[in-house]
This record gives sequence, C-alpha cells and structure tokens, in this order.
Amino acid sequence: MLDLIRNLPDRARVLDLGAGTGSFPSERPGLRVVRLDLERPHSLGDGAYVLADAARMPFRTASFDLIVSNHSLEHFVELKATLREIGRVIKPDGVLYVSVPDASTLSDRIYRWLGRGGGHVNPFRSPGEVAAMVTTLTALPLRSTTVLFSSLAFLNRHNFVTRPPRRIALFAFGNEIFLTIAIWMLRGLDRRCGTRLSHYGWSFRFGNVAGSTEEPWVNVCVRCGAGHSELYLRKHVAFHRALGLVPAYRCPACGGFNFLTREFPTPPA
Repeated sequence: MLDLIRNLPDRARVLDLGAGTGSFPSERPGLRVVRLDLERPHSLGDGAYVLADAARMPFRTASFDLIVSNHSLEHFVELKATLREIGRVIKPDGVLYVSVPDASTLSDRIYRWLGRGGGHVNPFRSPGEVAAMVTTLTALPLRSTTVLFSSLAFLNRHNFVTRPPRRIALFAFGNEIFLTIAIWMLRGLDRRCGTRLSHYGWSFRFGNVAGSTEEPWVNVCVRCGAGHSELYLRKHVAFHRALGLVPAYRCPACGGFNFLTREFPTPPA
C-alpha cells in the first residue's frame, strides 16, 4: 500500500475508504488525500475527512487515482453497491488496493468472538472469491494477491480506545509480552507444520499497476501491525537475545516488542 502511494504522481487524488483514524500517513507532499467513513472517528488523522456512506459516495465519476480499502470491505453492509461505487469514482487508469481478513483463520475468529462479531458482516474465505467479485463489479483487473500474517495487535492493550470486553482476560488482558510469545509460537508451528495459525487474510492490487507478486512478510508488529521483511530488520534494527535464546527487536515504526521469526515458504494465496 505504501509503495503505491509513494509512486503516485504529484497532485494525485487518493481515497481512504472506511478510513477510521486513517489507514496510512499522508507524508508525501502534493497528494490530495480524502478519508471517508460513515461515522466520525475518535481522533482525526491528516487529510480531508468526509462522513458518508461508501455505497453512495458524494464524489464525481473518475475522481481518484488510487483508492485504498484497508480492512474495510468486511464491514460494508451494502458490499456490492460499494464496489460499484468504487468502480465509478476511480479513474479508468487508477489503482485499487484492497485488504480483507480470511474468516477461516484463528486470528479473525478470535476477533469476532471477542467483539461479538466485531462489525464483520461479510465473511471472506477464498482470495479467488474476493478477486472475482471486485473485478466483476469495478471492471478493474487483478494484478497481485499477497497473504497477510497476523500479529494479534487488536488484542494489545496499547491499542484499547474504550474499555475492552471481559473476555480479554483470556489473553492476559492484552499484555504485550504474552502476545509476542503467543504469535511467535503460532508462526513457529506454521513454519514447521505447514499450518495457517498465524495467517490473517489477503491483500490485492487491481488496475493500472505492475503485476509482480509481493512477498508475504511474516514479521508483523504485535503493537502497531506494521510488517517488515526479515532482511530489512536484520540490516536496520538492533537485536538482543530474549532469555538468551530468541532474537528480539523493537519495531522501527512504533517501538513495540517483538520476537523475530525466520521467513518461510507460504502457500500461494
């Protein structure tokens, strides 16, 4: 997603769909970022905010060079109408980035159980299902699909905005060290046994963008959810040995405590 934003031309228009407090920082000067949500978030990020229904967007046809739907399609009650609106407001040579959870994964099941649904009204269980629906309703061709790994960041007490449900007690009340150990163990099982316990979902790129496949990043921060490649972390981040054995690091984006997991082959999305 951030690569797509960095590669946009000056004065490009970007729509952050179902943005909440913002799916990305608009650090690049010259971009015009519009963030759309149905309700006003508890805090506003940068960019211009529009409160509107994604199924009936108040924008002209062919308005945006890039549309980002980062973990939002699962929340839209009128999903098909929203996808048709995306196809209307994006430029013919525009780019669409979509990420969604896999409803069959452990991570998404915990999220929905903890939050009594968590607002997820559209369960996705196949990347092919998602890609076919988006392509049909927006007329944008699929360019790449990437597996996303979980970090259990939604359980981290650093991220609580309101009082969490009582069920959080089963996860050490969101203790970061507990979650770091838990997700490291799940990744280890995936690497050794070929399971999908640490998977979260998929990201897709549609439209006028190169079709090269993006490599999945196993190391996702347990606090902020930022992913980094193992190579980047080994080159740019200081490590120490937790308990004298496990390589550990502080996330370069937020300072969250994480164990390093060696990257491993991931089945195609």
